Amino acid sequence: MFNRAQAMPQLTRASIAAHALFPAIEKQIARHLITIHNETPRLSRLKASHRKWLMTHAMFALSLSRRDDDPMSGLTATRFIEIVMRLAAASRNTATAYLAELLAYKFLREVPDVPDRRVRVFETTEVANAAMKRWFNGHMACLDRLDGGNREATTIADPRIFKLGQPIAAGILVADPLWRDPPDTIGHFLWSDLGGMVLHDLIARLGEFDRAAPRTPVGPVTLAELSEIYMISATNLKRMFKKAESEDLLGWDLPRRRGNLWLSQRFIEDYFTWQSAKFAALDVAYRESLQQLTIEQDAAA
Repeated sequence: MFNRAQAMPQLTRASIAAHALFPAIEKQIARHLITIHNETPRLSRLKASHRKWLMTHAMFALSLSRRDDDPMSGLTATRFIEIVMRLAAASRNTATAYLAELLAYKFLREVPDVPDRRVRVFETTEVANAAMKRWFNGHMACLDRLDGGNREATTIADPRIFKLGQPIAAGILVADPLWRDPPDTIGHFLWSDLGGMVLHDLIARLGEFDRAAPRTPVGPVTLAELSEIYMISATNLKRMFKKAESEDLLGWDLPRRRGNLWLSQRFIEDYFTWQSAKFAALDVAYRESLQQLTIEQDAAA
């Protein structure tokens, strides 16, 4: 099982972004993420903005890295805040409040019977883990379409791949300047609450299109519709779109945001390039997880 996957050529960021099927898998993952959002809207708090995305993946990486032989390992407030501060993802107070919020919504819980009662060790709950596994496996399915691999089936069959792979991918991405600081063309969406979901929605609306075309229509889109679907205030949506419109990154065919919405080539390609960093990191994470499991398997033989 492991040897076949490791023998396949690694997918690089450049090869992913240039792949003829990449627009199709971008639509696939966008729809996948929208489905997760619609089915578990409370979990949108984990990824409401790019800042929370960075904090969430750092938090999961700490939680999944906890070792049975070290009850003090894993996710603590101190370790989490240190990472958040190092990434400049948020202030100390914001990071502390974020943990408290996730505890209140039962996405985190305290690990019982920790030897040092002065330290609180946390772990992600089943509902949060299930959502992150769906996120991980959805990306594995997309990577499989690019090279005919079997990542999704292998990962579902062996949950250890997710447990090992998510922290690896998170470590790569939070250290990657491209992923950590998205291009300005899409950044003002991503740094806004649920702006990432709006971007996924726009990409999911793409039909067959010419990547070289200056503009690509995505059909009729209204801010009122997006506001209702993603529970975003009209004021926030107008602010996101106004900046993009003023820079000729997107717009409508008719005045007053009526008719079909179009996306510029620069807007789409900047989004694709940014997303390619995530897919490349997840491919590395999958391969390194398999390699680690192979080493453990050989050692036990």
